[in-house]
Amino acid sequence: MISLILRRLGTAIPVLLAVITLTFFMVHSAPGGPFDEEKAVSPEVLIKLNERYNLNEPLWKQYFDYLSNVLQGDFGPSFRYPSRSVTELISIGLPITFELAFYAILFALMLGIIAGVISSLRPNTAYDYIPMTAAMAGICIPSIILGPSLTLVFGIWVEWLPVTGWGDMPGDKILPVITLGTAYAAYCARLTRGGMLEVLNQDFILTARAKGLSEFRVVIIHALRGGLIPVIAFLGPAMAGLLAGSFVVETIFGIPGLGRFYVEAAFNRDYTMILGTSIFFSCLIIFFNLLSDLVAASLNPRLRDQ
Repeated sequence: MISLILRRLGTAIPVLLAVITLTFFMVHSAPGGPFDEEKAVSPEVLIKLNERYNLNEPLWKQYFDYLSNVLQGDFGPSFRYPSRSVTELISIGLPITFELAFYAILFALMLGIIAGVISSLRPNTAYDYIPMTAAMAGICIPSIILGPSLTLVFGIWVEWLPVTGWGDMPGDKILPVITLGTAYAAYCARLTRGGMLEVLNQDFILTARAKGLSEFRVVIIHALRGGLIPVIAFLGPAMAGLLAGSFVVETIFGIPGLGRFYVEAAFNRDYTMILGTSIFFSCLIIFFNLLSDLVAASLNPRLRDQ
């Protein structure tokens, strides 16, 4: 298990460095600058601002200075909120974004695993076709379409649920969680179905049934352990996708999470906020991928040597 961790970390460091490098130069290559949207200022003030944030230095020197600061855990001050650091802004928005992603992954796992198990137990029947058709629809409909549609139906037409906010009134978390988690529930359903179909044809399942064990015990105790390995392997990329996808959902429903700061930073050319958020989310992606690999390896020891 230790060798698995070391191998994953060995590949993570170059990936993280590549993310920092590409993001830095892509952000700085965009037209305009972080102070272009400000009120007209004198050239002297603009020079002082550029000196304050080291924007007057050559680009290569800015890169190495920023890389040195990142290695010390300093993402720098926000251009949009000069009195606050990027780390402080991340700490403000992250709990809400994490809460949204956590509820969404719970929704996805519960709905997806149940649908996948039902489909695998009755393949090529209505119990299989209906959930898998719904799963395909869930994959095809993007959250930017699903969110406004749910808002229109349940928030405006029937007025059952609030359409904005987070924790301000009862039920305001339901629509964002469904919007963010639907696609991942669909993926979980298809992965669970495939994994269960493979396991249900194994000899040990046939032996368990021959011994007279109930179908419930065969499925829950014996088959589900192996059938969920594809889902567990998917959890790492899924959590990364949920955190990234929360940017769109937070914008649709007016949720004051980290996605709001990121979107504002993109519009305002807040270089340090864009870079800091991108690096932070890259670290989270690496962590969740490592965590899913460790869980999958604990369930299937053969994966430890891969």
